[in-house]
Amino acid sequence: MGNLVFEIGLAIALMAAATILAGRLKLSVVPFLILIGLAVGPHAPHFGPIDFRFIQGKELIDFMGRMGVLFLLFYLGLEFSLGRLIRAGGSVAVASVIYIAINLSLGLLFGGAIGLPGREILVIAGITTISSSAIVARVIVDLKRSARAETQLILGIIMGEDIFLAVYIALVSGLVLFGTTTASRVAISMVIAVAFVALLFVLGRYFSRYLDRWFGRLSEESLMLVAFAGLFLIAGLAETLGLAEAIGALMMGLVLGETSHTRHFQRVSIPFRDFFGAFLFFSFGLSIDPLTLGGAAGFAVAAAALTVAGNLLAGIVVGLLAKLPAAAGVSIGLTIVSRGEFSIVMASLARLGGLSPFLQPFTALYVLILSVLGPVLTKESDRLYGLGGALARGLGARFPVRGRPRPDRGTDDQSAQTAPADPEERDGES
Repeated sequence: MGNLVFEIGLAIALMAAATILAGRLKLSVVPFLILIGLAVGPHAPHFGPIDFRFIQGKELIDFMGRMGVLFLLFYLGLEFSLGRLIRAGGSVAVASVIYIAINLSLGLLFGGAIGLPGREILVIAGITTISSSAIVARVIVDLKRSARAETQLILGIIMGEDIFLAVYIALVSGLVLFGTTTASRVAISMVIAVAFVALLFVLGRYFSRYLDRWFGRLSEESLMLVAFAGLFLIAGLAETLGLAEAIGALMMGLVLGETSHTRHFQRVSIPFRDFFGAFLFFSFGLSIDPLTLGGAAGFAVAAAALTVAGNLLAGIVVGLLAKLPAAAGVSIGLTIVSRGEFSIVMASLARLGGLSPFLQPFTALYVLILSVLGPVLTKESDRLYGLGGALARGLGARFPVRGRPRPDRGTDDQSAQTAPADPEERDGES
């Protein structure tokens, strides 16, 4: 136990150093946490009690990272409301379909272009299609972008991806692990995913006043425990039903965001969000062995470039259909470019199915590139839009540069009410 406690303390010290460095450079902390996790691990040296391999602490670090996913998505859900998403329901559904269709098509084409067999093509398409809910949520929080008009579309796309993921995993796992699949199995997965989300929508939309009355009779300690119990139970139920834990955490945040206690839930969840969120990205970097990445480097870089281009296209199309400024479309595309936990799940499925060993180092490097590049591109999305406009004007094209999204303005009264009550905003950490 003594070594375990020391290892966890060492991990926290490394994460603290990464956070301080990111703050000094005014950058998102996500890539720094991933890179410092990558720098240590099984390949790292150890000096007596100072063991950078984290052999004893790896399992606990991974578990705390899972808690980070839940709290990040829970907090993001609190910043919105079901009413706000319902008002944008049509555009959210269309945005999800367009985003998934473009990225899935590019993934299938890429897998075929590099000569992979059929099952490997399906796996690599899943790897390149689904963005990282955790990284996207953290970047939105870090950059104080929850009140932007395009953020509700981003949130809707995340939800759409999670539903699609449940169906796609049912399809691919049948083919990869069992060599066959059935339409009934896919249909059941789709019905379960939609029913789960719909049930929580109804609960939050029509029963929030009853929750409010009950919450009003609870002490602050009881209120926190009830909220966190609901978070873990709903997330665990989602996982039991074959869905992502993240969608359960997000939906729980959306439900509690309909109550008058939203500010309180935000305030008490911030320390948990930041603490466990740091473990999430550190553990992700810790899981990658840099010594195995060389052979897949060229393919991973090409896939990452294709993903960025596809995301930009999808974001611009979605923004235009939603009648948002062109800069908002660029912001949508770059915000959800990060890949992470879901890509790793698809690669793990391929390993269990005995598919090409190429998929493991490819996925690790591909995810590493986009998990580090994604937050940087998101932070610079407005500047990149401006540079693109200047380049287009130089080529004689008409490129609208007006109407850049403003990070500190909501789109309606609800967005103002749900703006984050985060003490970090006083420090201006990016």
